Amino acid sequence: MHTPNLDAMPVVRSLEQFDQRSGSLLERLVFNHRLAMVALCLLATLVLGHLAATRLTLNASFEKMLPQGQPYIQNYLQNQAALRGLGNALRVVVENPQGDIFEPRYLEQLKQINDELFLTPGVDRAWMKSMWTPSVRWNEVTEEGFRGGPVMPDNYDGSPAGVEQLKINLARSGIVGSLVGKDYKSAMIFVPLLARDPATGKAIDYAQLAGAIERIVHARQGGAYPVSMHVTGFAKLVAELLAGMLQVLAYFAAAALVATAIIYAYTRCVRSTALVVACSLVAVAWQLGLVAALGYALDPFSILVPFLVFAIGVSHGAQKMNGIMQDVGRGTHLLVAARYTFRRLFLAGLTALLADAVGFAVLMTIDIPVIRDLALTASIGVAVLIFTNLLLLPVLLSYVGVSPAAARRCVAHEAEGAGEPSGLWRALARFTEPSRAAIAVGAALLLAVAGFAVSLQLKIGDLDPGAPELRADSRYNRDNAYITGHYSLSSDQFAVMVKTPKDGCLKYETLVEADRLAWRLQQVPGVQATVSLADAVRQVTAGTSEGNPKWLTIARNQDMLNYGGQQASVNNPELFDRDCTLMPVIAYLADHKAETLERVVQAADSFSKEHSTPERQFLLAAGSAGIEAATNIVVREANHKMLLYVYAAVIALCFITFRNWRAVLVAVLPLVLTSILCEALMVALGMGVKVATLPVIALGVGIGVDYALYLVSVQLGRQRAGESLEQAYRHALQFTGKVVALVGVTLAAGVVCWAWSPIKFQADMGILLTFMFALNMVGALVLVPALSHFLLRKVR
Repeated sequence: MHTPNLDAMPVVRSLEQFDQRSGSLLERLVFNHRLAMVALCLLATLVLGHLAATRLTLNASFEKMLPQGQPYIQNYLQNQAALRGLGNALRVVVENPQGDIFEPRYLEQLKQINDELFLTPGVDRAWMKSMWTPSVRWNEVTEEGFRGGPVMPDNYDGSPAGVEQLKINLARSGIVGSLVGKDYKSAMIFVPLLARDPATGKAIDYAQLAGAIERIVHARQGGAYPVSMHVTGFAKLVAELLAGMLQVLAYFAAAALVATAIIYAYTRCVRSTALVVACSLVAVAWQLGLVAALGYALDPFSILVPFLVFAIGVSHGAQKMNGIMQDVGRGTHLLVAARYTFRRLFLAGLTALLADAVGFAVLMTIDIPVIRDLALTASIGVAVLIFTNLLLLPVLLSYVGVSPAAARRCVAHEAEGAGEPSGLWRALARFTEPSRAAIAVGAALLLAVAGFAVSLQLKIGDLDPGAPELRADSRYNRDNAYITGHYSLSSDQFAVMVKTPKDGCLKYETLVEADRLAWRLQQVPGVQATVSLADAVRQVTAGTSEGNPKWLTIARNQDMLNYGGQQASVNNPELFDRDCTLMPVIAYLADHKAETLERVVQAADSFSKEHSTPERQFLLAAGSAGIEAATNIVVREANHKMLLYVYAAVIALCFITFRNWRAVLVAVLPLVLTSILCEALMVALGMGVKVATLPVIALGVGIGVDYALYLVSVQLGRQRAGESLEQAYRHALQFTGKVVALVGVTLAAGVVCWAWSPIKFQADMGILLTFMFALNMVGALVLVPALSHFLLRKVR
């Protein structure tokens, strides 16, 4: 017994000839109550649109970038209070373009900038450092013992004598290269940040903080004695990301215009094109309203989701519009045509959207809050598409209709060629023939093998210096390059936390072990220098013996160690906490590239396993590089697990839809080829797998299966009605194939504009998604018939 031939339903020219009680319960519920359906959707659009306009905010969070469940990050968060300066901090470098730092007018500008930063909300003032903060001190050894004081003389008045004293203090302080540029042309203000505002208890608003920093920069660069300022750190990075986000919003309008132009070029019907675009925009409004109602904000990652929701909505809407046009062109009444299309494509459309949702929902398994927020935002968007594009759009089309001329053009091929495809479509239909099918499958296998060989070189993490989120010529990366070139120690810090009982960090055994760890890290390529309490104690020990280099050692006498710790706490309080239970061993890295981090983690982790005891534990990891190393570990573990989950879910959905394992293979194998070639493209373009690129492959699989779902569902329907494979695929091409090509172009056009984003990871995502959408479309049109020749020649 054959299933009904759904795409060749009888022509019904009047409603009197149509049984309103036919169809599924859902179809009757929707189409027999069309006015109520439209009214409810209109009310939802008004409410959610208002929420999106009034409550939705743009922001970014340092904490949301951290993989919260990763052991290294848990170690860092548990000890965060004692690790000020090794987490979220700003480095503000003030350069004197007209001279050096000893110019009195420059020093006055530096003081004012220091004071303004000190009073900025969100700054952890107790740990702020610069030439003007009293915590930055000089020390020297004399015949009487130690002498010291603040680097900036207490009686500094801008006079030549005061400047000369400052020069002497700088020479004795050892901060040249860390807080003072090696060429004496600039000075650094180190500004650690709080996680929450102590006055309100709310999380720091990075957009507001970055705005305050930017106002200070503009005011000082254009003052009576202008200086140049270079700022790096997460808050500054957020400022550039937010500025880029506003620019990206303009791309949304461009994507909508391009999608509208593509659909109109295909249909040449104004009313149906406008309706498809309008329903997709309604979906975006619903999505943003729900996101705002749930208390979420858009960040640089989730800002891209409305683009995807709009593009997916347009693609599904085009399928519905095409089906209605074909039935109307054959003479079917408009309302009946809408119900016919609903019957044919609702299950395939629902399965496709569920596959899209799976591609997003799988990202929830990644233990990085910013990716989970993206997954939640996108899943909400796909959920609302079920209502706006699968239910609301056919109802609205049943009212508005389509242009008669467009409907006639849509079925003109049937009158001219008895359903035979022409041109490109005839060439695609011939891939069901044995010779062409073998060529197509053979070429796909060669591409898969070559792509897999290249993909083996894919790296985890960042492959470029600076902030990889931004382009190399961005202001932030130029500032970072300046600081790296003029200061000895980079901002890429990898810290191992040495945990002991109270007062245990000054024990001889603990200091020796920490010193051994520092020595081992110094042997790792890419480590510039290390700093720890052991270094400070060694310097103090030598100082008590008139600076004799023979005493540059860690003494066994506990009183000497205690004295060394007391002196170190004056000049370097960040080297251990108040109870002497935690001290970091800090490695300054040349860069944060994936290979460098892997080498450092391997050395630190092996030392920790060999030397940790109940009395002292070596815990990884803090510092910006430590956090990034932990993130890379999470990304590496999630990469293949995520692909496994998304393919398992897509296969299950396809099997539910087709009820034929061979058809599942036909639909899924083109996706596998695209995934392999996408990883090869990442290698060719110098991209690593990181937080930004990790979601792309999952999204490409979840969204890419849409093409095969529409093609194979129609093809199977015709085959089960008794047609041969060649006839069934020709009809599938005519009914949905052209729209599959249209959808592929529309989806690619919706994301290709990201390639011009000032935010580099958005540009990378745009390039990869454009590649995957286009290749999935070509793969479906070519490989579905070719694979069907070998797997679906006969269908019961």
